[in-house]
Amino acid sequence: MKPRIAVHKFSSCDGCQLAFLNLGEDLLRLADMVDIVHFAEAGMLDEEGRVAIAFVEGSIATRADIERILQVRDNCDYLVTIGACATAGGPQALRNLADASGWLADIYATPEYLDMLGKSSPVREYVKVDLELWGCPVNSRQVVETVRSLLFGAMPEQSQEKVCMECKRRQSVCVLVTKGIPCLGPVTRTGCGALCPRFGRDCYGCYGPAETPNAAALGRRFAGLGLVPEQIANRFLNINSHTETFRKEAERWTPGHDE
Repeated sequence: MKPRIAVHKFSSCDGCQLAFLNLGEDLLRLADMVDIVHFAEAGMLDEEGRVAIAFVEGSIATRADIERILQVRDNCDYLVTIGACATAGGPQALRNLADASGWLADIYATPEYLDMLGKSSPVREYVKVDLELWGCPVNSRQVVETVRSLLFGAMPEQSQEKVCMECKRRQSVCVLVTKGIPCLGPVTRTGCGALCPRFGRDCYGCYGPAETPNAAALGRRFAGLGLVPEQIANRFLNINSHTETFRKEAERWTPGHDE
């Protein structure tokens, strides 16, 4: 009998689930290794089934989400969060920085009927998470390596080196040094293949903080480029704003924030 896996969606855009569908022929090979019993995006529905590995995309944003994630945890051996939303609250965690109730009142006539928590949170704040796959979105290689490793009882190796190292390997010109573009590559973990810098764009921090990130030094470098404090704060308050590294550096540059 093949091991069973499930892919669950919470508050998210579905982008990380596409990492499975984008596998193409590798998805067929994956299906030879495991039984995918729940994956609504692909048509399989068995949300309460017992599985070896449960992949979870999306942040916890409603009371119903809390009930569901507790059930997912009870029904799996390994719980793996995939993507920025599940690992760090995602872009929707930006509402944690303001009075979200005020926004709801401006949009909905009866916001009290909405099942909304006070903040958008990563999964680990509610249940034990065995492995976190960072990225916005994660890549297909991460998914395959994770399944293979866990099925053999081993945790997959995860790189925490910086995007800058990937740029060097690919001989990409540094956009921060040569163009003065405020790039988050020096503090962001690699995993994307340095996609944006390779095309002359700045890194947006999709894969979260790298190992030993010196965010304070990068913030000062941004100031040296001419960015005003609010612009510097906004560079860190993006896809992974709920991570401690990026949030604290943003607070340092937020006007009126107490040290």
